[in-house]
Amino acid sequence: MKQFLMTVAGVFVGLVLFLVGVPFLLIVMAASAARPAPIPTHTVLQLDLRGGLSDQEPRNPFAALGGGGGQSVMSIIETLRRAETDDKVEAVLVRLPEGGMAPASADELRLAFKHFRAVGKKPIFAHSQGLYPSGLVTSTYMLGSAASEFWMQPDSSLQAVGAASEEMFFKRFFDKYGVKADYEQRYEYKNAVNPYLYSDYTPAHRESTLSWMGSVYATALTTAAQDRKIDPAALVKTIEAGPYSAEEAKAKGLIDRVGQVKDAQDAMLSRAGKGAKLLDFDDYAARAKKAPAKTGPTIAVVSAEGAIMTGSGEGGSPFGGDSTIYSDQVAKALYDAIDDKDVKAIVFRVSSPGGSDTASEQILAAVKAAKKANKPIVVSMGTYAASGGYWISSGASAIVAEPTTLTGSIGVFGGKFALGDALARFGVDVKQVHVGGDYAGAFGTGQGFTPDQRARFAGWMDRIYAGFVHRVAEGRKLPEERVREIAKGRVWTGVQAKQLGLVDELGGFYEAVDKAKSLAGIKGEVKLKKIGGSNSPFEALEKVLGVSETSVRTLAASAWLLGDPRSQSILDEMAKARLRSTPSGASVLADTPVR
Repeated sequence: MKQFLMTVAGVFVGLVLFLVGVPFLLIVMAASAARPAPIPTHTVLQLDLRGGLSDQEPRNPFAALGGGGGQSVMSIIETLRRAETDDKVEAVLVRLPEGGMAPASADELRLAFKHFRAVGKKPIFAHSQGLYPSGLVTSTYMLGSAASEFWMQPDSSLQAVGAASEEMFFKRFFDKYGVKADYEQRYEYKNAVNPYLYSDYTPAHRESTLSWMGSVYATALTTAAQDRKIDPAALVKTIEAGPYSAEEAKAKGLIDRVGQVKDAQDAMLSRAGKGAKLLDFDDYAARAKKAPAKTGPTIAVVSAEGAIMTGSGEGGSPFGGDSTIYSDQVAKALYDAIDDKDVKAIVFRVSSPGGSDTASEQILAAVKAAKKANKPIVVSMGTYAASGGYWISSGASAIVAEPTTLTGSIGVFGGKFALGDALARFGVDVKQVHVGGDYAGAFGTGQGFTPDQRARFAGWMDRIYAGFVHRVAEGRKLPEERVREIAKGRVWTGVQAKQLGLVDELGGFYEAVDKAKSLAGIKGEVKLKKIGGSNSPFEALEKVLGVSETSVRTLAASAWLLGDPRSQSILDEMAKARLRSTPSGASVLADTPVR
């Protein structure tokens, strides 16, 4: 009752302030939208990558208010395509992060940088305030090497000497406190729960991790050597002999210039022409005129990023920034593309480490339906397309992955934590009653699986794994025995996956578009039509709260003006409850290494 009264009081205050706040808000919005400031005649765009990147723009239009907005790889490469033919844009200055980037994101941005320089005949400067051994920093170095000039701040440090991955293992801790991790894995390379089961890397875990890390490392430095016109072996030897100061790095040919960011900005502005101005990349994206709609055949673009779950995504916090692939949403977008008579092919952008097997199967069914409708569907893989992410990709007409996309992980795991002994030490007893068969209580937390429960659960894991292998074999036209050899839960990079037949081509989003054009027999220009994108702000809140659009506008304005933390916390709890309601059991989920 107390919570109910607090909620009613909050809404009442909001409605009172609505009489004053909404008119003011509407005036501000109208003024800002009426006439955006013009783009300077000579513009240098400044792209800051230090705040982190998602692969795709969030579906949630309020994500930025919850701290989850940020930039996305897809929005950056699309904006660069507009800027390269914009006469007002003279150059781009990129601020590099000090640590590692997701390798596939660096690959995608590198392709965009190269295209911008080749087509637009315009320079890109990259400026770094130091590269330090945090995550896969060699991928950040590779991206800087794709620029026309690579700058570093004086006395900063270039420490991109290699790549390291660290796991925290909890087995001895669990043993000490009576926690039992009761899990089944299919098979030895399905390492997502290994930290709970062991005290060190298993041979398979170590082999798999070193394999994909070595592939990412070799790809980054080979590509950097190509862009800097250095012998790859010489670059590797030089890099690994570091770390270096910025001045030493320049002397060894690892970078081009040493200077403060202000020096790099002034150099670019001088090159851009008299009266040149710096403009934030996001501001340009918002203010620049959109290119005229292209004529010709249409290719639909459907995007999916995050963990894969069943459901429609309704009921979550409208301010949440976390990416989730809801199977109802993505499947509907794919079916909408199939039913659209103007759409001749589909590019399905996937960046996911996996999730629910049943949700993955719902999306795969839609992918297969596209092929059955004679609409080629090409998957463009982002940072990850592993486990469930590969499940939903496996039935596509073709798969295009970045060289360092983490994919494969064809396997499954599932189980539970048995906490009875641990809680008993604190005077807490967990007891269970059930009706029906013994398996009804299999996922109780008081004790581990009984022998009969484990046998049944293991049989379920076997069925899911066999189904996964069959789907891959069918989609990729490979013998099932061959798929079993390369599956076992092992993660592969895009380069490795192509060699194994799990991927068709290496490249980014626009290479996937070209592949879709080829499969559909399209020549010349195409229109790219996004289907199933983000909701409008008011649609998003209307779905969450289940009220009319007019009421939503009132509540949205009031909440924004009040900044009421209680209202936001209630909405956040709704989202958490939605996640907690996901049934226990099987997961087709891959490792997500720190980057």
